[in-house]
Amino acid sequence: MIGLPIEYKENRRICIVCEGYEEKEYVDKLNSKAIFSEKYEILPINAKGISNVFPVYQEKYQSNSYHLVLMFCDTDKVSRSEYLNIKKKINEQYDNDVADDLIIFGNPTTMQIILSHFRKVEITSQAKGSNRQLIEQLTGIENYDAKDEQIKDLMQKINRKNYETMKQNLRDISTDDTQKPSTNILKFLDNLENDNTSWIDEINKKLV
Repeated sequence: MIGLPIEYKENRRICIVCEGYEEKEYVDKLNSKAIFSEKYEILPINAKGISNVFPVYQEKYQSNSYHLVLMFCDTDKVSRSEYLNIKKKINEQYDNDVADDLIIFGNPTTMQIILSHFRKVEITSQAKGSNRQLIEQLTGIENYDAKDEQIKDLMQKINRKNYETMKQNLRDISTDDTQKPSTNILKFLDNLENDNTSWIDEINKKLV
């Protein structure tokens, strides 16, 4: 389906290769709230680790089953070198500076995005321990360690109202992935809320 003409009428299938459970469950939660346009079928996949993100991306892209394949990952500590390596490989694969069009990032962590549903925050570390007090303060979840039940509990607190709060709180956050905190998720959310699917075609033109 990659590179289909603009006039193609089928809803656009978008695969999002997620670094881990938090990213995958977060995309699933937004999807369940009917936040995205009906023009899109959003299909998140858990790569189970940032080192797997690029191989899974290649597999899904080459399957020709999606109109677009995106990635969603953290950038801090160990993830930083892996994240930069993904960007390098993507740009080399297409001989084009296209990584920023394909990767949703949270610097230092996706938790920066999630907690912005509840209050404006500035997270400076990916380490779970350094963020536990803030997570408990904003969500009531004690000793957060990204266990399955804790992630499910956290996602239950996401709704359409605080989705708008999150977007407002992130408006002033940098989109420069060298800065901390930063994220480019709003660009992707704005596109996914919009019925105009031409942004997908524009990206795919860079991938040939």
